[in-house]
Amino acid sequence: MTTQIAVRLPDELVEMVDRWVRSGRARSRADVVARALEREARRELAERDAAILAASGPDRDLDGLARYAASVPMDDLD
Repeated sequence: MTTQIAVRLPDELVEMVDRWVRSGRARSRADVVARALEREARRELAERDAAILAASGPDRDLDGLARYAASVPMDDLD
């Protein structure tokens, strides 16, 4: 199910969205808005998770994993 809403945006943002639609980067204005809102929701969740991890203190297992991952050359991931 979808719900139609009306939003007011500055002309510059609307022009940018319309360029994306014309160029094929997005299917519609609604697609751009939906993707932006989904991205913001993911950012908010990541921010919350980062705060939880920061409050929980160091984790030796994760520290070791992070050191190992940092030492693996990106070219070796193919």
